[in-house]
Amino acid sequence: MNITVTINGEKHSHDVEPRISLAQYLREVLDLTGTHIGCDTSGCGACTVTVDGAAAKACTLLAVQVNGSEITTIEGMAQNGQMHPIQEAFKENHGLQCGFCTPGMVMTASDILKNNPNPTEEEIRHGLEGNFCRCTGYHNIVKSIQHAAEKING
Repeated sequence: MNITVTINGEKHSHDVEPRISLAQYLREVLDLTGTHIGCDTSGCGACTVTVDGAAAKACTLLAVQVNGSEITTIEGMAQNGQMHPIQEAFKENHGLQCGFCTPGMVMTASDILKNNPNPTEEEIRHGLEGNFCRCTGYHNIVKSIQHAAEKING
């Protein structure tokens, strides 16, 4: 089946098998390996991307389901060689350890801040419920998102 999608601002058209997941399409066809596959059941959030501006788990979406959509992956967050403020905040606040969950956390943080530019700690923790980090206690992840909100809002 032929699909056309815009990913990180660039249009792509491919003939894909109807059963290939969006995560597989990103990783195996487009070599965008920042979208991680951790569980294949949408439980861990490592595969989070945005589809038409909303956070989505790429492991449970089929590539054919996003035909005509605009997708942003972790690779699309930085612009002109400059990290996105959320990425900077994760770096500055040690919001990562092994880094496996980080792309999904950053993409989820982007969605949280898009919908609520000044979230409370409780709202951030609630927004992260679909993302698992096996290395941290989430404290620095929450702190990173709070710092990103300050950076974005001035």
